[in-house]
Amino acid sequence: MSVFAGRLTDALATAQDRFRGVGDQLILAALWLFFLVFGTWAILTETDAFAVGVVTGSILALGAIGLTLIYGILKFAHFAHGDSMMLAAYVAFFALTGKVVGERTDVELPWSLNDLPGATSSIPWPGEGEFSFGYGLLLALLVAVVAAVALFILLDRLVYRPLRRRGSGIVIFAIAFLGIALAMRSLMLMLWGASPRLYVPGIRPTTDLPFDVRIVTDQIFIFFAALVLAALLYLLLFRTKLGKAMRAMSDNPDLALVAGINTEQVVTWTWAIGGALVAAAGVMLALQAQLKPELGFVLLLPLFAATILGGIGSPQGAFLGGMIVGITQEVAVAQDLLDISPGYKFSVAFVILILILLLRPRGLFGVKT
Repeated sequence: MSVFAGRLTDALATAQDRFRGVGDQLILAALWLFFLVFGTWAILTETDAFAVGVVTGSILALGAIGLTLIYGILKFAHFAHGDSMMLAAYVAFFALTGKVVGERTDVELPWSLNDLPGATSSIPWPGEGEFSFGYGLLLALLVAVVAAVALFILLDRLVYRPLRRRGSGIVIFAIAFLGIALAMRSLMLMLWGASPRLYVPGIRPTTDLPFDVRIVTDQIFIFFAALVLAALLYLLLFRTKLGKAMRAMSDNPDLALVAGINTEQVVTWTWAIGGALVAAAGVMLALQAQLKPELGFVLLLPLFAATILGGIGSPQGAFLGGMIVGITQEVAVAQDLLDISPGYKFSVAFVILILILLLRPRGLFGVKT
């Protein structure tokens, strides 16, 4: 009798697992179908908002890729990611203009990248028109990348590595990240103030695209730059020895260490790559909108929504998740039917986050959380 009961229990457990698997696949198929239908509808009815959403999504995608990369290797959520993006953007602003806040007016350094010959001359692009910025901003972007990489590695040496060696839990890491995020935001407020700032003041040139779409020319640069960086990261992860080591450590850190992989070196490279992506995303975000110290904290929710939607630990999923969140936000506030104020744009990301956690916490690419 006991043998029969045991077999019956095993059979029921197997049937239950199969039922859950079928249900999970049905939910995944329904999500893919919904996003495909929604995207098609957005292209046909809200073409302008869809185009802007693609640009916004590419910025979120870069930030989400860095976020999921850090989580995949180090197994904790980097809550200072959004503020790191804005700090890097302010570093680029400082390198470009040499300005910090003063008592009455801004204090300027005697020299900045804008003082280079032709640094502020608008760069033409292959189509009709030109960008609002010159090559000085590209140099400032490189300065921001170097600064963000150095900052991330320094924070790992001084804060995160000691916590890892002590075996600290997720809560301790979360508190550390939140403290660092507050410190970054306070630093931005002290050095550059709370007033919004722009890389290039004035009216920015626009470009006409097919289907009567008009966008700011700078947004074309943002989209293609994000696409190139995402492609380079993909090649690094799946076509290089370093990428193989990073994926091995993401799957099983202990086994990777036994196999002879220098895990601390992989961690350093992870922070370096994450810092570079953070700097690029921050500068592009500021170029798309403007520089505000609190924008990094506001952006944290869409970043996590994009990361979880794509599947934590999946770079390609993070890219797709960023695109979906960016497009959904822009289309939602553009729709008269929904009547959502642009000020509540980021609440759309919160709704996406809640729904994906309820329906499929593993995300679209099925990575376990």
